[in-house]
Amino acid sequence: MPQTSTAPAAGIQSPETPGPAPFESWGRYPTYSGKIVPLNWQGDFPAATAGIHNGALPVGMGRSYGDVCLLKDGNLLLTTGMNRLLDFDPATGLLTAESGITLAQILDFAVPRGFFLPVTPGTKYVTLGGAIANDIHGKNHHVAGTFGSHVTQFGLMRSDGTYRLCSPTENPDWYSATIGGLGLTGVIPWATLRMKPIVSRKIDYEGIQFHGIDEFLDLTRQSEKIEYTVSWVDCVSTGKNFARGVFMQGDHSSVPDELKPSPEPKLVFPFDAPGFALNAFTVSAFNTVFFHKQMKPRVTALQDYEPFFYPLDKVLHWNRLYGKSGLLQFQYAIPWDSAREGTIAILGEVAKSGLASFLAVLKAFGDVPSPGMMSFPQPGITLALDFPIKPNLSFPLFERLADMTRDYGGRLYPAKDAAMTAPQFQTFYPQWEQFARYRDPMLTSSFWERVTGDSPTL
Repeated sequence: MPQTSTAPAAGIQSPETPGPAPFESWGRYPTYSGKIVPLNWQGDFPAATAGIHNGALPVGMGRSYGDVCLLKDGNLLLTTGMNRLLDFDPATGLLTAESGITLAQILDFAVPRGFFLPVTPGTKYVTLGGAIANDIHGKNHHVAGTFGSHVTQFGLMRSDGTYRLCSPTENPDWYSATIGGLGLTGVIPWATLRMKPIVSRKIDYEGIQFHGIDEFLDLTRQSEKIEYTVSWVDCVSTGKNFARGVFMQGDHSSVPDELKPSPEPKLVFPFDAPGFALNAFTVSAFNTVFFHKQMKPRVTALQDYEPFFYPLDKVLHWNRLYGKSGLLQFQYAIPWDSAREGTIAILGEVAKSGLASFLAVLKAFGDVPSPGMMSFPQPGITLALDFPIKPNLSFPLFERLADMTRDYGGRLYPAKDAAMTAPQFQTFYPQWEQFARYRDPMLTSSFWERVTGDSPTL
């Protein structure tokens, strides 16, 4: 099959740059340099790491928010050159591709043939390998589980040249360790993904205003059979407007329609916004407008899948909105027995802090088990918040929120994290020591070293 077109850049330094070069995460914090080593063919990994003495990490589009895709002064194995489609069976929907292909490139191929991703996050500019390494989730977690649940098999190349075929039945322990394994078990040269059949690009959409967590929970229970659900929540307002939001749900349209690739995005956020642009006043004003943008409490529409799944992808480099200092993301999953109480308490702490989250996403996780040993989702409520970095305020707030998450029995999402402490991580993921036995001795990341104190064995 032909190689697909290149997806828009994600703030990644050119791999041709000699010596150490910046490689930004999407949060743009922390800022580290590393030697970028392009992997263009499936067998490049062992040779690329021969003779190195400061560790390596496979990376893709850099869309993780914190430091799971960073390795200070290390070697970043850039996989985006391995972006070839290898096989597709329209009878089963099984698609096999190299791990550096992006979800955008997969969609460009699959949608015109009547197929869609089984699970997708809020951006399509992530690689297949990155989606597996972080075991991403989407709006349909309550019915479909995580991305890894739909990966039927993949290859795993280790730095010593050994190779494993991994699936639920072949090397199942390595399959489990690698899904959600933060890219540390080896390089995934290729993977097979079970795609979802569709007949239209359109989504039967419904947006419903709610006032408070109890109304959100009622809507969640009522929508259990709807495939996609997610909510925007106002985390600034207090009093009668506390935790108001818009519950958004939808299913793929069953009415056949033209299936064609999406156009390339044309809008670009052109500069780093000044640090004062996002503050409690501006975010509060935005929240009021967003809540009231639909004139009725409940609206329905037939909507293209792009604005439904990827509303921010239409503006390249939108992370510049947060300024040069970058942004911090905070996402928890709190189990059902304390989800309501914990969510109210954490939203209250955020509102009290005076720090405003521009994009606050609230959703229920379902009980479909993930195949990944270190996967983040668990049944309950997940809340994702992002804040412009204000060092004297943001980090103390994040430590308080992480401790509250721990106290309510929850955990944080490594792919979104730049601030959790080692004790917090080791409480959230007590299986980390078991997982560490599967880590490739050559591979590490700034995140892994920060939360475990573990370094590569060279």
